[in-house]
Amino acid sequence: MFSKILVLSALLAAANAGPLGFGPAVSSQNIIRHDEPAPYGPEAQFAAPVAHYEGHDTHAHPKYEYSYSVADPHTGDHKSQHESRDGDAVHGYYSLLQPDGSVRKVEYTADDHNGFNAVVHNSAPSVHITPVHGDDYNQY
Repeated sequence: MFSKILVLSALLAAANAGPLGFGPAVSSQNIIRHDEPAPYGPEAQFAAPVAHYEGHDTHAHPKYEYSYSVADPHTGDHKSQHESRDGDAVHGYYSLLQPDGSVRKVEYTADDHNGFNAVVHNSAPSVHITPVHGDDYNQY
């Protein structure tokens, strides 16, 4: 019985390792919140919750920043994004690896004055496809 468990464990470990040359996928994220008061310090000593209602909703000043990235050599999935907001102004970018090996990066901004604007940058492809000519195609 012990040998069966040992063999099963070895098979699971080999299946989990994957083919040679590929490492584990990497993913990361980072979120910074600006809407919570500091838990200690001078700001926290004088902070008091607002307990009255004057007939309209009050909204906190929106402010945040986040980013994430994925790098998976097994599937070829490589992408990242970063965005920040301060009030009504949003700035960010995202990038991804295209199937042809080029990298697409989109930088964007949005605000009340200019609306949404995006600028797209594409790198040159790293994979070149050779076209098949009529005579070459008929040989096969």
